[in-house]
Amino acid sequence: MRPVIVSNIVSLDGFYADAAGNAPFAGMDRAFDAYNLERLEQATTVLLGRQTFAGFSSYWPRIAEAPSDPDDRALDPTNRGISRRYAAVPKVVVSDDLVLADAHPWASSTTVVSGRDVAAWLHHARLEGLGEIVIFGSRLLWNSLVLQGLVDEVHLMVAPVVLGAGTPAFIAGPGLNLLAVRQFPGSDNVVLRYGVEKVND
Repeated sequence: MRPVIVSNIVSLDGFYADAAGNAPFAGMDRAFDAYNLERLEQATTVLLGRQTFAGFSSYWPRIAEAPSDPDDRALDPTNRGISRRYAAVPKVVVSDDLVLADAHPWASSTTVVSGRDVAAWLHHARLEGLGEIVIFGSRLLWNSLVLQGLVDEVHLMVAPVVLGAGTPAFIAGPGLNLLAVRQFPGSDNVVLRYGVEKVND
């Protein structure tokens, strides 16, 4: 069975975003970039909510072939690798009304699934093929799937940033079992890898 893995960055005090809706940008360092590329290279499907898909698809397609700039980390080999991998990997976006134009840079590699059908789609997708189904961003989507027992692991990159208020990562508290802790040279970020207790366990 293909594992479903949520991968997100959170603040030290457990927030997905600050009060203005901004992610913990101070933690988005080279370790963050490298871990995202690692997850993408293991993924054979990326599952995204509509807002996350809109943000990613407006940013990542241009990175791979952008003019070189040694002073811009966003154009380093890791981020160019992320851009190329996003272009190639099959993507599923959850939306009830999204229609992708033929000119959309990810049109040929993206499927749209309605919110009412995503649980059934994911149930079947887990049984087919190889590799990981990875969810980035998409807080409402992955929280819903966690509560339905359709997520196997949650990978939280914890940034050494205290937001004090904002949007908590979790809507409800699933049972989590710590599987691994990972540090990165030159970074104060830590990845906490958790297994998710299934609702019928």
